[in-house]
Amino acid sequence: MTTQQTPPPGPGSRPVAHAVFARGSWRETQRITAALRKETVGGALLLLGTVVALVWSNSPWAGAYTGLRDTVVGPAALHLDLSLGQWAADGLLAIFFFIAGLELKREFVAGDLRDVRRAVVPVVAAVGGMAVPALIFVLITSTAGGDALRGWAIPTATDIAFAVAVLAVISSHLPTALRTFLLTLAVVDDLLAITIIAVFYTDSLDVLPLLGALAVIALFGLLVQRRIRSWWLLIPLAVVAWALMHASGVHATVAGVLLGFTVPVLRSQAAGGPEAGPGLAEHFEHRWRPISAGFAVPVFAFFSAGVTVGGLSGLVDSLQDRVAIGIVVALVVGKSAGILGATALVSRFTRARLDDSLSWWDVFGASLLGGIGFTVSLLIGELAFGAGSERDDHVKVGVLTGSLLAALLAAVVLRIRNRGYRLLHEQEQRDSDGDGVPDVYQRDRC
Repeated sequence: MTTQQTPPPGPGSRPVAHAVFARGSWRETQRITAALRKETVGGALLLLGTVVALVWSNSPWAGAYTGLRDTVVGPAALHLDLSLGQWAADGLLAIFFFIAGLELKREFVAGDLRDVRRAVVPVVAAVGGMAVPALIFVLITSTAGGDALRGWAIPTATDIAFAVAVLAVISSHLPTALRTFLLTLAVVDDLLAITIIAVFYTDSLDVLPLLGALAVIALFGLLVQRRIRSWWLLIPLAVVAWALMHASGVHATVAGVLLGFTVPVLRSQAAGGPEAGPGLAEHFEHRWRPISAGFAVPVFAFFSAGVTVGGLSGLVDSLQDRVAIGIVVALVVGKSAGILGATALVSRFTRARLDDSLSWWDVFGASLLGGIGFTVSLLIGELAFGAGSERDDHVKVGVLTGSLLAALLAAVVLRIRNRGYRLLHEQEQRDSDGDGVPDVYQRDRC
């Protein structure tokens, strides 16, 4: 979500409202389009990994899938004798969160969201999109007993790859600003989710390894600030930081986010704007995003989504668990209500207004896409109830069902809106002066 710059009000004039979801700069539009393209491919691979896991785990060869997932590899002396499923959740997802850290820092340092007025809306929307689902889940599971309430954070995160993939398939002509909002929203609530993991799902804390991890991360940051990009030096440091974070009891993926935050976005931070030229963040994102979207997240999905449903009766039994019901309702209703409600509150109580080219139905459609929770939701489910437990299986069914319903509802809303934007896009193409760049962007491009 972005806002237009407006001149300061003259003497005696009333403050001028700024537009919410206004068109972003041409540079930002190009960058977001490239990122969305990569996330779309990642979403397709993520879906493939999920389908293969579900089919295999419900086939006569389900034992082979379980055996593969539970195969233990790694040195026991370093407390890294983990199953392949744990390596995917703790290790490969650290790459995913490293990219999330880079993306979030890029948005707020050199992206259109470095303007506070532009940043406040997706941040507030992300908070609303986490608080309302968590509240709904607690209300539904409060009488379930046992450890049900430990899963309160499961429906709080949006899966970037899945949401963007669905958006690309069903709504190719939606304004870029709306896509930017969804991407930023997903990154912010992933950051909030990893903060929740670090604070609420850390059962024990060993201070010395934690301090060691922070020291190694600081050294990593010092090197990248000096534009040292030697892989033989940085990758071992990152691995050591990850291993120490894992040994401390804090979830190891937190190391990925912190490492991402240390990477400079601009060549000269003193320049204070994108004119300074790209820093190492763009280089690292270009190198590591394909690995994250094309390998790390799909492999995690393959090892995490495999749940033995047991046919239609087994699916019904799983959805009778209050935890599964709470997840479905929180993802479908809570996410859309939280994101849309928070956005409406910002518009109501600040000088922000919805851009004239958009409708609140567009915001509602994007809010429904926020209900596609997968990667982080499955991770929190494993942390809350234990990987392979019966309740964790119910979590997987709830996450898959809620995400599917949210995607279908979003498809209905945004496909209808897409028809109108297709006509608008064709008009903009006619108004361009032959270089494929609409006239409204020419000043930004210069």
